[in-house]
Amino acid sequence: MYIEIIKAKESEFEKALDFAQKKVASFRTGRANAALVEDIKVECYGDMLPIKQLAAISSPSGKQLMVQPWDRSYLEPIEKALSREMSGLSTRMEGASIVITIPPMSEEFRKELSRSLAQVENGAKETIRKYRDEAWSEIQAKTREGLIREDDKFKAKDKLQEAIDKYNKKIDEIISRKRAEIEG
Repeated sequence: MYIEIIKAKESEFEKALDFAQKKVASFRTGRANAALVEDIKVECYGDMLPIKQLAAISSPSGKQLMVQPWDRSYLEPIEKALSREMSGLSTRMEGASIVITIPPMSEEFRKELSRSLAQVENGAKETIRKYRDEAWSEIQAKTREGLIREDDKFKAKDKLQEAIDKYNKKIDEIISRKRAEIEG
């Protein structure tokens, strides 16, 4: 029974990990990455759609992104959305595409990014701890009800900690990769 409780919480751990990955991927580090712009909302035909649904996003060089809309009528709305959301980046129209140039990062921006990275890490780990506490409370309640044996309760605690350690390690890896990108 305790295994089911842990498995159910692992899906929540996975959501916290996915959120952290997406958040970290959206950080601008001086290198071109499609994740910087793909989720920016563009007003198109009375709807708000992410750029990734309206255009192909590529990186012709480490310092540039190219957004190529599938329909030329998307060019202007995409360019407006990019200018609005990515004020620190220079955008220019080049034929049927938009070229975004990523400027080098200042030391001040690196420090700010590092602080934001630490906040994402802490938030993800706090979320995982919250779900761990919920799982442990559920296991203890089932033990009191007699549905989980006392020695299984301690096995459950160990299994739960293994899962926590696995997800914390994944978060640490994501953060350290991005930190290396920021510093490099």
